[in-house]
Amino acid sequence: MTALQDAPRPPGLAPSTRTLLSLAAAVIVLAGVYFARSLFGPLALAAVVVIIVQPVRAPLQRRGWPRWAATTATIVVAYLILGALAALLAFAGVQFANLVGQYLDDLSAMVTQATTWLESFGVEGQVTDAVTSWLDPSTLAGFAATIGGTAMSVLTAFFFVLAYVIFMAADATRYQDARSRFGGQRPATLDRITAYNSGVRRYFVVNASFGAVVAIIDGLALWWMGVPAPAVWAILAFVTNFVPNIGFVLGLVPPAVMALVVGGWPLALAVVAVYCVVNVVLQVLVQPKFVADAVNLSLTLSFFSVVFWTLVIGPLGAILAIPLTLLTRALVIEGDPGSAWLRYLSGDTSAAPPPNPGPAPAAEPTDAAEPADAANQADAAAAEASSEDASDGAGADEAPGGPTPR
Repeated sequence: MTALQDAPRPPGLAPSTRTLLSLAAAVIVLAGVYFARSLFGPLALAAVVVIIVQPVRAPLQRRGWPRWAATTATIVVAYLILGALAALLAFAGVQFANLVGQYLDDLSAMVTQATTWLESFGVEGQVTDAVTSWLDPSTLAGFAATIGGTAMSVLTAFFFVLAYVIFMAADATRYQDARSRFGGQRPATLDRITAYNSGVRRYFVVNASFGAVVAIIDGLALWWMGVPAPAVWAILAFVTNFVPNIGFVLGLVPPAVMALVVGGWPLALAVVAVYCVVNVVLQVLVQPKFVADAVNLSLTLSFFSVVFWTLVIGPLGAILAIPLTLLTRALVIEGDPGSAWLRYLSGDTSAAPPPNPGPAPAAEPTDAAEPADAANQADAAAAEASSEDASDGAGADEAPGGPTPR
């Protein structure tokens, strides 16, 4: 009896081993990014800004500007964008800290009322303590101080971003010649880089446009309803528009709490209603149609990327989550022809193969008599053809004038 043997293993590592090695390498890389997040975060932000302003260069060079002048103009535009963002964040942080100090007594009264209201329904113990701790004025004051400290760290990192922008914008003049020099050797790689840059650019331009519209509408609505510091909440709505999925909630909670403090539940519910209508119409129904071509990420992966990159590089990761996820997919997955199914699962529908039409449908069965009739007809046709061949052969033996005389 012959013993059964396993099929020979193909050369190379086993699939499970390759998976474990890939996961181990990913953990090492992410650990390095985490410990260097104070440098990696500003570097990623500067790269995104340079990608956004890069189209400024080409029209200037077509008009005859030298490369150094076009590079200088690109750097100036990048600095204007960064300066505007820094000014908005600094203004919002200072105003929010002043609001907390101004309405501290009202916040204390609201905490007491909320605790009493919960206890009237028999809610005691841990739930009441949790609500009290979240709404405690000292917690809110500490949160305001944290925001102030975060703003200072952002301003400190801002100087690194300025330096990165100069270097990257200067190097971009060399990168634009890469296709003419290496297009024949690395066409697929250059196409992926070009598609990534274009996707990131469209994503931020569309988000900035819709964020500005949402911020203006929300700010005017809050000003009309009498909510304090509507400009601060408008800036918050603009910034949180860059955070996928949960940005709406992050931009809604602070103005709703402020409306609850100054106007009670009716004003807070009105703020929630306005935000829901504006954000659902613009961010849920209209905006995804414009960013779908640029992002092509599933909803689950978009939400997970926000949480993941925030844990890795800090608050800046929430804003840069989509570009970093797209970059990871371009570097790790899109270069492997065998990973098309991973691209499709991540949300890239262009990687899906055409649908399989499946086997052809079987012919419907006919009556049993029909095959027999068909066979009889075939036999008759064959017999008739044989008789015709025989007659043709006999006719061929006869002379043209008739039978041969004997």
